[in-house]
Amino acid sequence: MSEPLLSIHGLQVCYGAIQAVKSLDLQISEGERVSLIGANGAGKTSSLKALTGLIASSAGDIRFAGRSIRGVPAHELLRRGIAMVPEGRGIFARMSVLENLQAGAYLRRDKQQVNSEIAQLLDNFPNLRIRLQQAAGLLSGGEQQMLALGRALLSRPRLLVLDEPSMGLAPIMVEKVFELIQSVCASGMTLLLVEQNARLALQVTDHAYVMDSGSISLSGASSALLDNEQVRAAYLGE
Repeated sequence: MSEPLLSIHGLQVCYGAIQAVKSLDLQISEGERVSLIGANGAGKTSSLKALTGLIASSAGDIRFAGRSIRGVPAHELLRRGIAMVPEGRGIFARMSVLENLQAGAYLRRDKQQVNSEIAQLLDNFPNLRIRLQQAAGLLSGGEQQMLALGRALLSRPRLLVLDEPSMGLAPIMVEKVFELIQSVCASGMTLLLVEQNARLALQVTDHAYVMDSGSISLSGASSALLDNEQVRAAYLGE
């Protein structure tokens, strides 16, 4: 059996005396779509930040493509194939839409192909084309989310990490964002998704982990968790 693309074991994250993540164990195979769901304050975002080098972990190990990446800075992880769209999108507000997209591909040398992929992205999201030379900070929340996703995809990651992509968006924009996510995953990209809309997260992923008070309390096939009485009562409003 081949080694998982991503393997997290015993991960702990502390903010001073507060232990935000007590022990996280998680695996993702190449091409798999995995969601991490749980209540606010469960430790989901802290886990993603530790994974992507934005904060330090206090214990445990993180392995990606067979190598330990614990303590590796975020910019180096991008070189290794991990791209994250953080909660709040993290776009460069003063740069133009085009400059933001180009920034996503700054490690690539195939400029002609990059331009072709940007053009395809703009075909799918004509609102971004209309605002191509505008400052990204002037976009609506949904447009900023599309831009952040597009920028991450242009780095051609092996693992795409999304933190709360639907947060603050109108329902029609949520639908468009998740259509893009599903389209990307259909091409074989590996996904780790944290999403406040647990039902939506479980519908678009293969496997899911439920996080509670800094630890994994439940895991399994996403379809099975959709039918789990505990999950339905706690996270699906039933």
